[in-house]
Amino acid sequence: MKQQIKQHGITVAVVLGVLVVGAGAFVYSGLYDIGADAPHTKPVFAVMQAMRERSVEVHSKDIQVPDLNDEQLILKGAGQYAAMCTECHLKPGGKDSEIRPGLYPQPPNLSQVRVAPKEAFWVIKHGIKMSAMPAWGLSHDDPTIWSMVAFLQKLPDMTPAQYKDMVAKAPPDEDMDMGDEGGHSHSHAATAADGDAHEHAAGTPAVEAPLSMEGIKPNAAPAAEAVARAFQAALQHGDRAAVLALLAPDASISEGGQTQTRDDYASGHLGEDIAFLKTARITPVSLGSMPMGDAAMVGSESDMQTTIKGKPATLRSRELLNLRKDGAGWTIVSIQWQTTPVAGE
Repeated sequence: MKQQIKQHGITVAVVLGVLVVGAGAFVYSGLYDIGADAPHTKPVFAVMQAMRERSVEVHSKDIQVPDLNDEQLILKGAGQYAAMCTECHLKPGGKDSEIRPGLYPQPPNLSQVRVAPKEAFWVIKHGIKMSAMPAWGLSHDDPTIWSMVAFLQKLPDMTPAQYKDMVAKAPPDEDMDMGDEGGHSHSHAATAADGDAHEHAAGTPAVEAPLSMEGIKPNAAPAAEAVARAFQAALQHGDRAAVLALLAPDASISEGGQTQTRDDYASGHLGEDIAFLKTARITPVSLGSMPMGDAAMVGSESDMQTTIKGKPATLRSRELLNLRKDGAGWTIVSIQWQTTPVAGE
């Protein structure tokens, strides 16, 4: 009997050993296609999906959910979502972004599905291995993450117009305060993922004539220059309300031959610009103006130190603002932005 047990044990050990060696040989061979454009086999996908769902469920079960109906909390979450999430998880009425079709597994469209609060909080905070979902808890505190969770509970019921309105009303994003660096702060690199006129920021600059600064002189229209500086500072500090307050209702924002309305900018690229400033450093180069009666033009240049495709890069950014008198002050009626690599980069 003992001999039979011993032999059985040896057999099991040999079989296990063969399986381990076989698995190791398969892994080392590199035969399994790990490319994101080659889906897992059904058994592998089923196992990974079950493991992911159970892991999130188990790890999030003891999380205490705060009051998610607070309007200010939801508003803050709207700004966070617009800045960090729309490229992967979309917005009401939005179609696939440039990055989303190439992600595997495909991120859920959060404008169409509602995720349980506990699970949403855990996933946002800790991320998901072997996916494009980052661990936002490494750079954002729990109250900020809960604001996103609160917003996600409302998102599936929103129309595109309601979404735009809420994002436009979102409060400043304190997590993205970059200090008092001054200078042009538009996130050309951040908006490159939209796949439109911003592709030059991803390292393939569009060929276009430089914005003309002819007639622009320092301190020619000090009040208009002060508005331009306030606009730049508001972007750098993530103050959405201040940015939008300086833009006329009919303002237009142009770059690379493409023009957006104020509302379109508020619901999309504004959040992305603010998010970009979390890592970009702005160095002012010049700023001047040209008075034209009840109108004025303010032009500025600055250098942007950022990272493109994992490599440090310096971009020369040009900004041209057209302003008109609005009572005793000035309001911005159009913006032109242009970015090119600094020579030698």
